[in-house]
Amino acid sequence: SQIPILKRMVNEGHAIGIHGYSHDYATIYKSEAAFMENINKLRDKLYKDTGYYTTLMRFPGGGSNTVSRNHCKGIMTKLTKRVQDEGWQYFDWNVSSGDAEPGGATADEIYRNVTNGLGRKRTNVVLMHDISSKKTTAAALQRIIDYGMQAGYSFAAIDSGTYGCHHPVLN
Repeated sequence: SQIPILKRMVNEGHAIGIHGYSHDYATIYKSEAAFMENINKLRDKLYKDTGYYTTLMRFPGGGSNTVSRNHCKGIMTKLTKRVQDEGWQYFDWNVSSGDAEPGGATADEIYRNVTNGLGRKRTNVVLMHDISSKKTTAAALQRIIDYGMQAGYSFAAIDSGTYGCHHPVLN
């Protein structure tokens, strides 16, 4: 069960955003209703299990994904508006760790991708994955944090006032 770690995250002041109950594009991107059911189901479970209510989310594949076109033409154009109309704030990213690339990435590659992608005159939103199969991401994280601190970057939990980095919508 992930409930103890989620409760710890909440107690330590971390933000928790919804990615969705399912990551099956054919299921979640078949209709607006299917997508909204997917994120609301996970939000309701998170609230039931921890008492934490979130309005933060990220689209599987990002707001710019084109795979969704295979399941419902124009759905991302509709969903990027609808989630905001329903009180959600969605986030895309402007720095990719590369940790979800086919074949995986080494900790050194993830470190280089992130540190080379950071920009000084903007809010950096870094895409990283924390599932158990991504051990190299966790292995790179402390080095990335150390680099960021030494280079003068700051780190903060996202909230409703955080810059909502959005990709161009392509479907």
